Amino acid sequence: MTNGTLLREIAADALMEIMERGQLSHIVLTQALSKYQYLEKMDRSFIKRMVNGTVEYRLQLDYILNAYSRTDVNKMKPFIRTVLRMSVYQIYYMDRVPPSAVCNEAVKLAKKRGFAGLGGFVNGVLRSVIRGKETLSFPDDSVRYSMPRWLIDMWNRECGTENCRRMLRSFLEERPLMARFCESRASEKEIVSSLEQQGVSAREAAPGSGVYVLSGVDYPEKLQAFSEGLIQIQDLSSSLAGDAAGIKSGDAILDICGAPGGKGLHAADLLHGTGMVEIRDINEHKTDMIRANIDRSGFVNVRTTEWDARVYDERWEEKADVVFADLPCSGLGIIGRKPDIKYNTTPEGIEALSSLQREILSVAWRYVRPGGTLVYSTCTVSRHENRDNRDWFLGEFPFEPVDISGRLGEAFQEETLREGYLQLLPGVHPCDGFFIAVMRRVIKE
Repeated sequence: MTNGTLLREIAADALMEIMERGQLSHIVLTQALSKYQYLEKMDRSFIKRMVNGTVEYRLQLDYILNAYSRTDVNKMKPFIRTVLRMSVYQIYYMDRVPPSAVCNEAVKLAKKRGFAGLGGFVNGVLRSVIRGKETLSFPDDSVRYSMPRWLIDMWNRECGTENCRRMLRSFLEERPLMARFCESRASEKEIVSSLEQQGVSAREAAPGSGVYVLSGVDYPEKLQAFSEGLIQIQDLSSSLAGDAAGIKSGDAILDICGAPGGKGLHAADLLHGTGMVEIRDINEHKTDMIRANIDRSGFVNVRTTEWDARVYDERWEEKADVVFADLPCSGLGIIGRKPDIKYNTTPEGIEALSSLQREILSVAWRYVRPGGTLVYSTCTVSRHENRDNRDWFLGEFPFEPVDISGRLGEAFQEETLREGYLQLLPGVHPCDGFFIAVMRRVIKE
C-alpha cells in the first residue's frame, strides 16, 4: 500500500468537501479517484471505502465520539472533526487496519495540517474509543443504522417495521455494480465472453432481466463491452421501467427527464432499430452526457435535445406511444450509493419535489396519444412522491392503470402489479429503491 498518511489525507480532503462544504459525495469521490488514478487499485479502494463509510456512518460516529470526548463533535475544528470521524470508522469497520496504526496516522495527519497542538487530544479520544469499543451500545435504530429518526419513522409507517429494518441494513451494505446487456447488439454469451477476457465476471441480477451484476471491475469505462456499447451501466430497478412500458416495434418514445440516457437507450434496444426515441433533459451538461452514451451505443433510432419538462412542447401533442417521466425526486432509494442524501433530505424538500413532479406530469400527459402509455417513476421510497402522486394523476387526467403482471419476470410478483405500479425496496428486492407506475391514456368513444 502507498504511504498511509497520504491516502488518509486524500480521504480527509474529500470528506471536508462533502461534510463541511456540502458537496455531493459521488461527485467529490469520482473527482478524487480520477485525480489519483495512478494509485494502485487497492489504494483507491481504501480511499473509496473510507470516504463512503465515514459519510454513511456519520450519525453513529458522532455518537461514539461524543461518548468519549469532552468537546462536543459540533464544537471541534472542522479538520479535526473529520480526522476523528474517519478514524473511528476505521476502528469500528476496517478490521485489517490495526487500531494503533489508526491513532498514529490520525496524529500524523493532524500535525501535518497544522494542528500539532491537538495531537494529544486526537490520540486521547481515539485511545478511549478503542478501549470502549466492545462495551459501548447504541440506543436506537437511528444511531445503529446511522439514519435520521424522521426517515425511520416515515418508512415504519409506509413500508412496515420489518421492511424498514431490511432497508436500513441494505443501505449500509456495498451496492453492486450492475449493467444492462444490449442484446439487440450482441448475445449474452458474446458479452459475457468479452467481460471475462478482461477479468470481469457477470451474473444475472434477476432471472430474465437482462441486467447483470459485474464483479472485478476497476473502471467500467475501460471495458471493451462498455466502449462498444454492448453494456449500459444501469441498476436493475431503473431497467424495470423499460420492461414495464410494454414497448412495441415502431413506437415513438419520449423520455422527458432522461439523463444520462439509460431508459431511452433501453427503449431503443427493445425497438430493434425501429421507431424513434427522443431523450430530453433540462441543460446542456445533461444532454452532453446523453449524447455521449448515444454515440457509444451505436443506435440510430435515438436522439437527444435540451428541453425543460415543465414547458409544454406542442410538436409532441398526442404523438408519443410511450412517455417516460422519471422525475426529479428525493433519491431515498439510492442512499446506498449516495449516502449524503439521507442528511440533506427534509420533509419540506419532499413536499417541494412532489409539487414539482405534479407540475411536470400536468404537461407530460398531453404528449401521450390516446391508447398510449405514460410511465411515471422515481428512485425514491416516499409515498408522497410515489403512490400519492400516481393516485392524484389518475384522478386528474384521462388515464387508467395498466396491469403489468408478468412484464417484470418471475422475481417480481407483487399484487400491486395488477394495479399498474410497483414500489421496490432495497433489502427486500435485489436492486435499489425505485417506484414505477404505468398508466394508459383512455381512448374517447
